[in-house]
Amino acid sequence: MSTSTRTPSNRTPSTRTPSALVVGQLPPFSELWTLIAVTIAVGVIFMLIGFSIPGWLIVSAITYLVVIGALSAVAEGRRKATDRVIRGLVTAAFLLAMIPLVSTLWTVISHGIAQITPDFIFGVSRSEFDVNSLEVKVFPGALQAIVGTLETTGIAALISIPIGLLTAVWLTEYTLPTNPVRRIVTFLVDVMTGIPSIVAGLFAFSLFALIRGPREAYSGFSAAIALCVLMIPIVVRASEEMIRLVPDELREASYALGVPKWRTIIHVVLRTAVAGLVTGMVLAIARVIGETAPIYIAAGIAGGLNTDPLNGAMQTLAVLAYTGYQFPNSQDPAASLLEAWGSALLLVILVIVLNLVARIVSRLFAPKARR
Repeated sequence: MSTSTRTPSNRTPSTRTPSALVVGQLPPFSELWTLIAVTIAVGVIFMLIGFSIPGWLIVSAITYLVVIGALSAVAEGRRKATDRVIRGLVTAAFLLAMIPLVSTLWTVISHGIAQITPDFIFGVSRSEFDVNSLEVKVFPGALQAIVGTLETTGIAALISIPIGLLTAVWLTEYTLPTNPVRRIVTFLVDVMTGIPSIVAGLFAFSLFALIRGPREAYSGFSAAIALCVLMIPIVVRASEEMIRLVPDELREASYALGVPKWRTIIHVVLRTAVAGLVTGMVLAIARVIGETAPIYIAAGIAGGLNTDPLNGAMQTLAVLAYTGYQFPNSQDPAASLLEAWGSALLLVILVIVLNLVARIVSRLFAPKARR
């Protein structure tokens, strides 16, 4: 029995041609160091010719894109250079969009943070005559506006959310795309989405003026109806899109088990889309909670605390901020301005809380979180 031994053949390693996709790379943090260097160089030039913050930022951004694109093209190739330039443009657009948001938040917080005190939150705006100094002192308060905001927005949500949700269910689950009634409803929803808010206020005031008379038309419920006109199309659109995202396989599996259609919609479709539905509803509430024109027209201006939404004028935080800034008290204008800024900050805080609640509910009721 003979055994054959294999002698390894002397093979020289094959030389591979470098791929066009395999190129060099810039050093780590090269983009950051390039940005710092360009910013400093452009800043020095602007200090010599006349410094301007907007011009400095714009020229620095353009110069950075040119420099990083040229460096990346030399070291990494055209494809990577294009990627870096586009990423820089997207980042610049994001920062540009953040400027008005951050500026607005900073302005509201810096002017209103000093006014957020227990006396302001739980007190009613009033003025008293000081017999010692013979002057009228104004005591800012936002309790009447907080109560009015919660009541009007709450009533609008109780009316708009069921109507909008049921309309979305009817459009997605019970009608075909060729249904003429569905086309009409979809068209009307699109029209209502773009309706000016002041038109909604005029509609609500006119409606209650015909029912109760012009002098009795001002009420929190009238303002809530005006907000419903603005809120219903948002709820319909958001709910419709979320329901459409539910896979048809879930519906078919439920029908195959003999589950009725209405029960399938409640326990399968809506439960699967509950995270998106809640988010859309909270966004609709946040959209209308800061409206000023319709509430100013439909609810008027309340001189004190009014907890009855069916009778008497009612004030909200948005209206209080507007009237405090636009029509300050002649005896103490500074107090009215502080009241306006404090009301604006309370409104921002309220919207942030609503969005946080929507995030928490979405995370808790999302299908992946229940697994």
